[in-house]
Amino acid sequence: QVQLVESGGGLVQPGGSLRLSCAVSGSDFSIYRMGWYRQVQGPQRELVAAISSGGSTNYADSVKGRFTISRDNAKNTVDLQMHSLKPEDTAAYYCYADMLVGPRYWGQGTQVTVSS
Repeated sequence: QVQLVESGGGLVQPGGSLRLSCAVSGSDFSIYRMGWYRQVQGPQRELVAAISSGGSTNYADSVKGRFTISRDNAKNTVDLQMHSLKPEDTAAYYCYADMLVGPRYWGQGTQVTVSS
């Protein structure tokens, strides 16, 4: 059974930093792409950042220059380093993993709140 476990969310003041981590376990297949979405209200989720197994990355325009995504293929982990956080970054952040075979898997979500 594939599981994604996130950690690192919390409350931070505007301008502060947080680091989110996600560990994938139970997969029999190679992980092609990993990344993070965020959700504020309703069912819509916004792609924040993604990284392929080869290291190619893409970011939402709203986080470029402030967030950095990285992964460790050997450990099946993906991190999101967030700097210069703004109140509008407040959201539930969800890790995901796309395998070469099978569906997309999601973590349970971790809350990030940016407030003074």
